[in-house]
Amino acid sequence: MKAREGAGPAAGAAAVPITIRGLRKTYGSQVALDHVDLDVASGEFLTLLGPSGSGKTTLLMALAGFIRPDAGSLKFGDAEVVRMPPHRRNVGMVFQNYALFPHLDVAANVAYPLKLRRVPASEIERRVDAALALVQLGGYGARRVHELSGGQRQRVALARAIVFEPRIVLMDEPLSALDRQLRERMQIELRELHEQLGMTTIYVTHDQREALTMSDRIAVIAGGRVMQIDTPRRLYDHPANRFVAEFIGESTLLEVDTRDGGCTCAGVPIATAAPAPAGRALLLMLRPERVRVGDGERRDGHNVLEARVTDVIYQGDTFLVQAALADGRRIAARGIASGGALGRVPQAGEVAAFGFSAEDAVLIPREAA
Repeated sequence: MKAREGAGPAAGAAAVPITIRGLRKTYGSQVALDHVDLDVASGEFLTLLGPSGSGKTTLLMALAGFIRPDAGSLKFGDAEVVRMPPHRRNVGMVFQNYALFPHLDVAANVAYPLKLRRVPASEIERRVDAALALVQLGGYGARRVHELSGGQRQRVALARAIVFEPRIVLMDEPLSALDRQLRERMQIELRELHEQLGMTTIYVTHDQREALTMSDRIAVIAGGRVMQIDTPRRLYDHPANRFVAEFIGESTLLEVDTRDGGCTCAGVPIATAAPAPAGRALLLMLRPERVRVGDGERRDGHNVLEARVTDVIYQGDTFLVQAALADGRRIAARGIASGGALGRVPQAGEVAAFGFSAEDAVLIPREAA
């Protein structure tokens, strides 16, 4: 099942599903993976997203076979691989530092996994040429690694990972060394290449925008546990808990009162798309770009919070308006600088109305996970 909004990649012949059950890994008293359960569909692009030390790279290394878990099951298709050595898993790997051989030219780097598999020389040449053409490096075979730019080295590493037609491709923050402009361009190129090849792909990053851009689904990981796995849009619009809400995008989190059957915040009635569950400690999550600010928001008493503006930050394409409610809690609104999305931009010290729709008023558990 393809989870990405819009058309998903065609399933490649080599693609297989991945099933993870109860995977656990510890280093002394430190728990790196805490009974992880995860299903990855055949041909899916799944991103493991989390902060440093969350366990995402440990999980990727367990998939590659470089780390053996203490407990649990790991299947590629119907085959149990948890004890299978890396060279038998038929997995392509793209490392953070690319791990290219500096003494070899581009073609020899790409050919390396084929030589290990004793593919005939004539077939190696054909496959290397095809892989380099696929990553837009046709004609670069004779160049040395030191003659390439960062983006070109990344493409060589990718060509080497796919040249032997693996059933699974694993990528460990392959774009982290690139500058922002090149990184954003490579995100689109990697996504398009995945759609063309259809291989099951597991991608690790700590960059939430990168994950939102590239993924069919995202698994948010913290403390060795999967906090939530969902499509980019569902993850952003409906985080399962406080950690996900704070880690993915910008958010304002405000305590609400649900004791009388309704929902209020700072004494203001809050209408939500989903009914508030009674008897639970909840937070109201608001995305700043979905909060409107201005006098026009005073028409309806629902979902309108008055706050004193503390700062207005111009950020080129947007304004960020920060404000404080009467009890000191913070709220923010973001709008396009030239589009009038914020109406008249208020000044610091003014009291303004911050309004939002019921669909954009999301209630989440107060606890972090």
